Amino acid sequence: MDLRIFTEPQQGATYDTLLTVAKATEDLGFDAFFRSDHYVKMGSVDGLPGPTDAWITLAGLARETRRIRLGTLMTAGTFRLPGVLAITVAQVDQMSGGRIELGLGAGWFAEEHAAYGIPFPKEKFGRLEEQLAIVTGLWETPVGDTFDYDGTYYQLKDSPALPKPAQAKVPVLIGGHGATRTPRLAARYADEFNVPFASIEDSARQFGRVRAAAEEAGRKGDDLVYSNALVVCVGKDDQEVARRAAVIGREVDELKANGLAGSPAEVVEKIGRYADAGASRVYLQVLDLDDLDHLELISAQVQSQLS
Repeated sequence: MDLRIFTEPQQGATYDTLLTVAKATEDLGFDAFFRSDHYVKMGSVDGLPGPTDAWITLAGLARETRRIRLGTLMTAGTFRLPGVLAITVAQVDQMSGGRIELGLGAGWFAEEHAAYGIPFPKEKFGRLEEQLAIVTGLWETPVGDTFDYDGTYYQLKDSPALPKPAQAKVPVLIGGHGATRTPRLAARYADEFNVPFASIEDSARQFGRVRAAAEEAGRKGDDLVYSNALVVCVGKDDQEVARRAAVIGREVDELKANGLAGSPAEVVEKIGRYADAGASRVYLQVLDLDDLDHLELISAQVQSQLS
């Protein structure tokens, strides 16, 4: 079971804070550091000092880390034109020496679009499908050839399809709860399928849909990595769990029901049940980015039991 650290910087974080967490992620033996791609806070936090851009952040971290994978859960398809996104991700992959992964979703948070003048089209899923075709198509085009695309939403003509990523194939993550279109899209384009903030039962059901869609598309179900994203709140004892829950404005019982919370033994046991449902990777949503002791505890007493 791979454990990855997943952050939500729109809730309030500087680049320096994210760098500190990313370096701790690397030093403590976690597999990867991921971040969300949002421009407006959610909930009652103040969000100060304001948003950081996902891909600018990852470019910086690419030069200041050496081992961990870096990526997004999920880049919003509404934020960037697909050709520009392909260039950005390829460059950051080069800067990292081939450690980047692209999580790409349709975009959903209308308020952040309104706040920063970003168009929020009604038909987002169709655009996402074309974006995936373009981004992957640009990367796959042999050097010296050109790429053309004539879609409903995007048209490219005589693109040089440069630059190329350092990796022969940048892993693409697709996720969500949709029962039909999402599994079909994952079957066509995804290297990994992620179910965010879902129960064990719902995760197993969605993984099954994606496996079936992959096989229908001529792939093996096991060609994809299956993962979950879950909030994490671990403590050595009940008092420490309660303290950490209070800091992030959550109730312990709710966290235990909907995330990974409690003692290390409780969290290991629950991760095991997600593994039984088909997951081989978990993104630990860490909401208090100043609590590095939390990461140390997870590394020493949770990750060590799952290696």
